[in-house]
Amino acid sequence: MEILDNFPLWAAFMAIIIAQAIKIPLAFFATKKLDFSLFTSTGGMPSSHSAAVTALSTAVAIEHGLDSSLFAVSAVLGIIVMFDATGVRRHAGYHATVLNQLVQDFNKLVEEIKTWPKKENEQKLKELLGHQPIEVFFGALLGIILALLLHTWFIG
Repeated sequence: MEILDNFPLWAAFMAIIIAQAIKIPLAFFATKKLDFSLFTSTGGMPSSHSAAVTALSTAVAIEHGLDSSLFAVSAVLGIIVMFDATGVRRHAGYHATVLNQLVQDFNKLVEEIKTWPKKENEQKLKELLGHQPIEVFFGALLGIILALLLHTWFIG
């Protein structure tokens, strides 16, 4: 199957998997808690989105050259994804933090006014949505390095 020989695709997928896996030990060192749910979560260090798009662009550049239309498309896509990760998605996470605090404060107020039982299945918004610029940078660096390493494996 030709898809199994698609180096740019494999580079991007491997970048996502490795970046997500790296989040677990990094968080463990910071919090002393082992949290395997980080493997499927958004946000955090390093950015798997940045790793994926830079691995893709690097692999496309290796295979088709920096002057190819494919590289231009992948590079622009990568810039948009990384800009979004540090902008819109990060601010959405800030908004989720504020909204969660408002819900918590409102619930406290309601409890003080009336003694209503607190709902057990209260839904919270996900707060870790976007990335700090340093997380995007290291995700991008991981993607480039990984694509270069995988290229030697695919070609060699």
